[in-house]
Amino acid sequence: MKRVVIILLIQILFVSCGKYLNKYPHSGTPREHITNEDAGLLVTGMYNIAQYKPTFNGWALFDLIGGDIIRTGATSANTPKLLVEGAIAPNGSIVTSPWNGYFAGLYQINSTLSVIESMPESQEKREMLGTCHFFRGLYYYNIVTRWRNVPIITGQKGEKQQQKDEDLVWQFVKEEFRQAYLLSADFTDKNYVSKEAAQALMARTCLAMGLKEEAKSLAEGLIENEKFSLSDFNHIFRGKNNKEEIFTFANLVQESSVNMSSYYYTKESGVGGGYNFCPTSEAMAMYKDNDKRKEISIAYQGNGQPVLNKYCSGDAGRDPLYIVRLAEMYLISAECQGYPKGLDRLNELRAFRGLDAVNPSDQESFIDAVLDERRLELFGEGFRWYDLVRTGRYTSVIGVDDKYSVLPIPARELSLNGNLRQHPLWETSGAI
Repeated sequence: MKRVVIILLIQILFVSCGKYLNKYPHSGTPREHITNEDAGLLVTGMYNIAQYKPTFNGWALFDLIGGDIIRTGATSANTPKLLVEGAIAPNGSIVTSPWNGYFAGLYQINSTLSVIESMPESQEKREMLGTCHFFRGLYYYNIVTRWRNVPIITGQKGEKQQQKDEDLVWQFVKEEFRQAYLLSADFTDKNYVSKEAAQALMARTCLAMGLKEEAKSLAEGLIENEKFSLSDFNHIFRGKNNKEEIFTFANLVQESSVNMSSYYYTKESGVGGGYNFCPTSEAMAMYKDNDKRKEISIAYQGNGQPVLNKYCSGDAGRDPLYIVRLAEMYLISAECQGYPKGLDRLNELRAFRGLDAVNPSDQESFIDAVLDERRLELFGEGFRWYDLVRTGRYTSVIGVDDKYSVLPIPARELSLNGNLRQHPLWETSGAI
């Protein structure tokens, strides 16, 4: 299945929505005329949509508001606190563009799912259904971590949707990944949905839900899986063969307008760049010289300008979007085992990255050590904000009001759908 967007077929079958919770795409071709090949092309289209619909704001958000990345050359937003307070608002693009992208993508997924469900039973059908559930789970994971109480949309009917409690949304996410696990093919390629990719994201989901024993078991299953092993950063983030990536979007130029490196690299990089954002001085200083991740994670360009270095194509191309790697499973297992049992997995990862073992004295300092390691390992990959939020550290670390631990629902959506209610933290702050 070629990883090239099938624009014509998608346009024929699905008309995108402009007001994302009120208009719905529809099929322009009778379902009985849809072939296995057509359905396969629709699934290929989902890969494309899942890459570009969230926009750069969707992919980079947790880094931008997590305290590690700031704007360059902007005195109004050159500290994490100022960036957060200036960017997160009901009408801000950092909020609205991911919301629009996720819900537009969901309608495409639901439409594709309804087409595939009408096909005769086959192994190919099962695997395509698995891919649909995987992407719907991934979309809703990203939605619930940001907005918490949101509509659960599984069909194409035009009624204005009611919000669901956060706990119900999390249960839905977990079930989507469970279905993906049951239906998907075994892992063969990091750029395709697999049973193992669904297992990894179910581990991440269970961690967020506080289901520690289940999360640990899922993570350990992947750590012990001979298909995967820890790999050097210069293999992972420079396009070389490795066994660490469990699922990664290829994000080819033909498929996507999301150019991560262009926002982070300078024009002096040799491949160009807009240099809109850069790491904080604290983030630059957190890597020790013997940390094997340092050179690939951060660098200096031009006149000593600090850059996030994991995405290296600049204006010249596109970089992959890393969804889940084996190292995260080590950190999930460690966190879920707690102190002192989790120290073995934590220090095993640290040793592979060239660092000495840590030896915290209690559970609280152990969690601090795990979060520090997640920050080093997953820097720039979209984890920091939610790591701080889910562990109750965000407002104290960044120094902002509690409302910034959840995103406001876009004001436009509230005006279009009277069934939606702003999150209480934003209602009490006077947000529209």
